[in-house]
Amino acid sequence: MAGKREKPEEIVSKLRQVEVLQGQGAAIAEAVRQIGVTQQTLDVAP
Repeated sequence: MAGKREKPEEIVSKLRQVEVLQGQGAAIAEAVRQIGVTQQTLDVAP
């Protein structure tokens, strides 16, 4: 079953959110959880 496809703008926005959260001291796993994606999704993001 195929997952929801994000628009490129949404992907960039989520990656920026992760960077901000990491800058605030959050672990990657916690930052990813806060933006609502899985660690696996972040690992395959272009």
